[in-house]
Amino acid sequence: MDSLRRWGHRLEQRGLRPAYAGGLLLALAVFLFAAATNTMAGWLYVMSGLMLALLALATRLPRRQLQGITVERWPIAPVSAGDPLAVEVVVTNRQRQPKGLFQLVDALPTGLGQPPHTALRSLGPNQTHIWRYRVPTPRRGLYTWSTLTLRSAAPLGLFWYRRTLALPTTAVVYPQVLPLQGCPIVDALGDQSGQQWHYHPVVKPATEGVTRSLRPYRWGDPTRLIHWRTSARYGELRVRELEKVTASQEVVIALHTQGPWVEADFEQAVIAAASLYHYALDKGFAAALWLPQGELLQDRPGVLTALAGVQIDPHSTDPPMGPEVPTLWLTPTPLSIPQGAGHRQVIWGSPLGTVQGQASSSSDAPNTTLWIQPDQPLQAQLQAQLQAPLQTSMGLNQPHPSSLS
Repeated sequence: MDSLRRWGHRLEQRGLRPAYAGGLLLALAVFLFAAATNTMAGWLYVMSGLMLALLALATRLPRRQLQGITVERWPIAPVSAGDPLAVEVVVTNRQRQPKGLFQLVDALPTGLGQPPHTALRSLGPNQTHIWRYRVPTPRRGLYTWSTLTLRSAAPLGLFWYRRTLALPTTAVVYPQVLPLQGCPIVDALGDQSGQQWHYHPVVKPATEGVTRSLRPYRWGDPTRLIHWRTSARYGELRVRELEKVTASQEVVIALHTQGPWVEADFEQAVIAAASLYHYALDKGFAAALWLPQGELLQDRPGVLTALAGVQIDPHSTDPPMGPEVPTLWLTPTPLSIPQGAGHRQVIWGSPLGTVQGQASSSSDAPNTTLWIQPDQPLQAQLQAQLQAPLQTSMGLNQPHPSSLS
């Protein structure tokens, strides 16, 4: 079936794929020519010749129908999983003759469903049409596709012609962010119980504070921010850009992608990482994301984009070398973390079944572990109270303590 489809696409790219009416007319022309050969009737030769000439003409007209049509795709705004992607395609007729009766087919990737298509009845000279459609997003990811197809069989409708345009684009679908009302595992990082806090200055634009730079005046800027001395020197209004420096506690969320993850559990961990990151920002922490494949990510678009494209790394067996700051680990198995360093763990699985049941509880560092049951609502579990960590007696998937200190 796939080979027949590819063969049909090749014929269509050359304008030689017959429509239903074209196939009937071609079969009739061949039949009349065979009958004329047997009967030596001249009028049958004439009829078959006229039909073949019409078919030959029909293979050229659709190609001319699509000449002069340009297509442009606008950038696609990122969305969260579950929200539809808004795709906009601009079709313009650059010629002086009207165009019409052609189709547009967008070649979406497999994860976004069937390719959408639309048909234009008429497009006047130098006229522009904007094709808008929405694509459901069942799950997060970085979706890329590169082609859009124009198809037409006009004006005779006997043969199809296909013109493929290169319009590469990328759609970013962020993971879902849960609206956490509270999260004890993040709130506990503020407890003064021997935790090692790292204070870093956070610079934010503000309407008061220290002057960062001067820029040209824009409509709507407060007049009190105009720097009159510099404005007189340059002959145009210059406005001060201010910034405020505050101290913020740093919280790092680390996603352990190299563990023995189940696919559904890993998707929950990605949602948890995005939700915990947003919750920490809302609480005033200097939140950051750490992945084994890269460095710390702090800006919100960079964090969400990294979480949209992160995948399980089943081939790597190296223990995670986390950052040397208080870290919240999201992992499928318990990790050996140093006590008193402000580290926390969110573990997917059952405490009783961890490492083949060979686990013993420890009360040396309470309130550092949160166990997640995959079959229970994730939001309610992230808002639950913490449990004491389990220290396993087997060293499976556990890094050396020095790697996390």
